[in-house]
Amino acid sequence: MKEGIHPKYEETVIKCHCGSSVETRSTLGGEVSVEICSSCHPFFTGKQKLIDTAGRIERFRKKYGTPGK
Repeated sequence: MKEGIHPKYEETVIKCHCGSSVETRSTLGGEVSVEICSSCHPFFTGKQKLIDTAGRIERFRKKYGTPGK
């Protein structure tokens, strides 16, 4: 590899809003914050968890008449 053309590959901590964190290496370095990780994503947990930050689900149910839970 040529010297001086590649970005630094540093230790990085990825933190989720659910509280879990993963230590890895990345060119970003420092700390990265994510909303959903493998500990809280419905595909991995088998539980459905709706995350509605802008009221999209409520507007969809209101518009198309689907019953709310």
